[in-house]
Amino acid sequence: MTADESGATPRGADAEGEAVGEASAGDPAGDPARTDDGPEAAAGANGENDGENDGANNGENNIAVKLEQLILGAERRYTPFQAARSAGVSMDLAARFWRAMGFADIGQVKALTEADVLALRRLAGLVEAGLLSEAMAVQVARSTGQTTARLADWQIDSFLEGLTEPQDSGLTRTEITYPLVELLLPELEEFLVYVWRRQLAAATGRVVQAQDDAEMVDRRLSVGFADLVGFTRLTRRLEEEELGELVEAFETTAADLVAAHGGRLIKTLGDEVLFAADDAGVAAEIGLRLIETMGHDETMPELRVGIAFGTVTTRMGDVFGTTVNLASRLTSIAPKDTVLVDEAFAVELGRTGDAPVSEADAAAAEKAAQEGTGSPPPPYRFALQPMWQRPVRGLGVVEPWMLTRRG
Repeated sequence: MTADESGATPRGADAEGEAVGEASAGDPAGDPARTDDGPEAAAGANGENDGENDGANNGENNIAVKLEQLILGAERRYTPFQAARSAGVSMDLAARFWRAMGFADIGQVKALTEADVLALRRLAGLVEAGLLSEAMAVQVARSTGQTTARLADWQIDSFLEGLTEPQDSGLTRTEITYPLVELLLPELEEFLVYVWRRQLAAATGRVVQAQDDAEMVDRRLSVGFADLVGFTRLTRRLEEEELGELVEAFETTAADLVAAHGGRLIKTLGDEVLFAADDAGVAAEIGLRLIETMGHDETMPELRVGIAFGTVTTRMGDVFGTTVNLASRLTSIAPKDTVLVDEAFAVELGRTGDAPVSEADAAAAEKAAQEGTGSPPPPYRFALQPMWQRPVRGLGVVEPWMLTRRG
C-alpha cells in the first residue's frame, strides 16, 4: 500500500507509525532542539532535517496529512496487521486484497483507517457468504483499483491542476487545494456513483440478453481498432504539449462517436482506440464516422480502421481472443482513411440486411425493380468490396473486405 494511496505515515515517522515530532513535543524540557516554532520544528530533533527547509517541509507535510484526512474521512489508527485482525481477515488475504487494489506494502506502519477495515470485512464477507470465490474477490479488488487509480490520476493531473492556478489573491496552489477539494469531494463522489450505476445497468442489460449461458461469458461481438497513421513520426516533430493535445483530441472525438452510436470504448492507447459493439451495423457506422470526422479535421493525421466479428472473451472490462487479434491485424494493413473488415463481419452485415451479400445480386435486383419485373432491394446502408487475400502472422490467410457507404 503506497503512502499516497493508503495514507502512509508522514515523513519523520518511526517504525511504529508515531511521528517523531509528536514524541519530541511530549518532553520539551529534555529536548534542546525544541524551539518556539512548535512541534513541527521539533521534527528535526534527531538531526534528520536540520536547516531552514525543515519548517517548509513539515508545513507541506501537514497539509498533505490534512488533505488525506479530508479525502479519507478518518484518521490513521491501524497498522496493516491491526487492520486485518480487526476485520477478522488473515494477514495473507488482506495483503492480497491490498496489492490487487494497487497499494504497495508499507510494513507495519500505523497508516490505515476504519474505512480500510470495513473494506476488508466487506470483501471477506462476500467470500464467506459464498457470493464470490476468493479469486473473484481479488479480481474485484484489482479491477476497481486499476480503474479508480487512472481516474484519480487524471483528476489530479488535469482537473485539479487547472483549477488551482495561483490567483491574484496571492494564495499558493497548495493553499488553494484544500478548500477546493473540500467543495468538490462530495459532488465528485456522488457523480462517480451515478455514472457507475448507469454503466453497471447498461452492462447487465447487455449480458442478460445473451442467448445462452456460454454466450454470457464468451460473446459474439464486433471489435474495432482505429489507429492514427504516422504517429511515430509526429512524436519526433511535435512538442510534448502539442502531442498531448492531439492525443487528447483524438481520444475525446473517438470516445464521443463510439458512445453516440451505441458502441463501447474498451480502451485508448494514445494513437489507437479499441471499441466494441453488439451489432455489426453499429460497428460499421462507428468505423466510417471515425474516418469521416477525422478527415475533416486538418490538425489530425490520417486514420485507418479494422473491424472483425466473432467470439470474444471479456475480462475486467477488456476483450481478448482471436477476433481481437484479427481486428488489430486488419488495422495494421488497412490503407489510410479506410475501413477493412473480415469475412465474418461481412457475412454478419449481410445477415442483418445492412449490406448486400453479393453486389452482383443487389445490382440485378435494382435493375429488375427499375424494369418493373421484381421487388426493390432493401435500403442497404453499406457496401463491401473484397480485397486481396494475404497471409497474416499468426492467423493464416485472410481475405479483407473494404467497407464503404452505399452510394
